[in-house]
Amino acid sequence: MSRVLIVGAGLTGSICACLLRRELPNKVNIVVWDKSRGSGGRMTTSRSPNNPSCTVDLGAQYISATPYYARIHSSFYEELLAQDILNPLVAPVEDMMSKEEGIMNYVTPHGVSSIVKHYLKESAGAEVLYDRHVTHIHRKDTCWEVCHKGGASQQFDVVVLTMPVPQILQLQGDVGSSSKDCGPSVVVHTSVPFGIQHLEEEKNVVQPIILEELEKVMPELPEPDSIKCQKWRYSQVTRAVADCPGQMTLLSQPLLVCGGDGFTHSNFDGCIESALKVFDVLKSSL
Repeated sequence: MSRVLIVGAGLTGSICACLLRRELPNKVNIVVWDKSRGSGGRMTTSRSPNNPSCTVDLGAQYISATPYYARIHSSFYEELLAQDILNPLVAPVEDMMSKEEGIMNYVTPHGVSSIVKHYLKESAGAEVLYDRHVTHIHRKDTCWEVCHKGGASQQFDVVVLTMPVPQILQLQGDVGSSSKDCGPSVVVHTSVPFGIQHLEEEKNVVQPIILEELEKVMPELPEPDSIKCQKWRYSQVTRAVADCPGQMTLLSQPLLVCGGDGFTHSNFDGCIESALKVFDVLKSSL
């Protein structure tokens, strides 16, 4: 039985783990590592420290399905709708512009991270570990030795890297619903130029600037119960890796594969597309 490590418990990684469990249940031992304290990646749902029922989605706010992807990824959408993980977006959104006719928008009643958690749950038996910040990957005979901060290295037959491409490039080694008593939550997104300008500054410096602008836009907004300033160093994929439709196989023996929306396009369907391409490589090799 092959031991497969998936680095990154975001959407692509969780779908890969789910597909492996469903399609190759007797061939793989699945391990998922993520450097954060929980799953989700850029599909993160945060909870108020004073009221856990008050949640806010920090990354993706809703899911948009074009007619093309609604058709070819219909099984994914149907499964999530049947499980009440996705619901059609029926409320009007001010100034929302549709880039294509026939696009369906969906929201997540239990938070956007519930999508990732669903696929991790469906990979039943997978060993999912957090606070595992991978630093080095070394080729050792016919397998990979993977090191993470503050822990002993482990060996795997196959490694799948699904974190953002800039994080892959930093690796060393042989690899180049709310309750009645709960008030509303508000997410404030800055522009991309603002984010680039202030990327290296401390959050306690940038947060007052954002709050000052927020007060201009919403002067009657009450004093918040809690504030969390989230810095997205790796946010939208502005340009995918060229000539790599969905995945990049760095080495075939032992197998080392990269995936994620950095190899397709930066949205829900891009992650599904990449996960399917990665799974095709794994299936043909295991």
